[in-house]
Amino acid sequence: MQLLKRSTLATGFAAALAVSLAHGKEFRAADIQPDDYPTVLAVRYMSDIIKQKTGGKDSIKVFSGGALGGEKDTIEQVKIGALDLVRVNVAPMNNICPETMVPTMPFLFRSKEHMRKVLDGPVGDQILAACASQGFVGLAFYDSGARSSYTVKKAVRSFGDMKGLKVRVQQSDLWVSLLQAMGANATPMPYGEVYTGLKTGVVDAAENNWPSYDTAHHYEVAKFYTLTEHSMAPELLLISKTVWDRLSPGEQKIFRQAARESVPYMRKLWDAKEAASRAIVEKAGVQVISVDKKPFQDAMKPVYDKFITDPKLKDMIKRVQETK
Repeated sequence: MQLLKRSTLATGFAAALAVSLAHGKEFRAADIQPDDYPTVLAVRYMSDIIKQKTGGKDSIKVFSGGALGGEKDTIEQVKIGALDLVRVNVAPMNNICPETMVPTMPFLFRSKEHMRKVLDGPVGDQILAACASQGFVGLAFYDSGARSSYTVKKAVRSFGDMKGLKVRVQQSDLWVSLLQAMGANATPMPYGEVYTGLKTGVVDAAENNWPSYDTAHHYEVAKFYTLTEHSMAPELLLISKTVWDRLSPGEQKIFRQAARESVPYMRKLWDAKEAASRAIVEKAGVQVISVDKKPFQDAMKPVYDKFITDPKLKDMIKRVQETK
């Protein structure tokens, strides 16, 4: 009787698995950004392509707005296969996958066009592939814009104006070193606390891209936006290697192609959002200041010396700089 029961259970499980495979799967993806953000919409676009190419069998459901946790939490979930995909900024991956340090470095990219050409090329492919040994398969890079500095009381019009400013930074050793190299007092602080920090004087300044400056309403309290454009660290779309290895070669090909096709779609949305955000804050009376970037760039040598020590990473930096 016991043997029959086990046999029945095994048969039932096999049948359920066969039905599941026949019907495909709804893969779960996490994003901390709101529902209408370009990265969220891009992964949904990717899902539409996958659905079309698999005859409706496979799709991706995006949990936006941090519904499944912060970036650190969701990265850990993807690593163990408890979550299928995650879209994160490249910075939280720096300590996990050293190659991701390269596109995070300050003033590395000369322009948005330069960044896109690098990330679409061999260096970008190498960085994505490097994450596999840590449990992640890199599918795509998305834009995160150029990050610039914004201040409450006075505008930063030259490198010297950064000296002594208390500037909110991401909770990252690299970002602390970056702002210290500018002469500022780097103050790590969670993103959600920045508005209050600026308003109450806990920090004098912060730094971010146009859409974040706009949507988080930081422009209401920090009305001087200086175009330092010190970082163009991109976003990463990752799938769990555990999940990836369960896909057939055909499915893997579909996922890679769909991710690749989602990139130009995301970039189009991003460019429009950047322009719209800049228009909103300028209409609200924000002063936009251009600055000579060379003194800022020259000050970054200690940052590169500290974080880019591996010869392999040095070579990647050189290849990025040589990309025309």
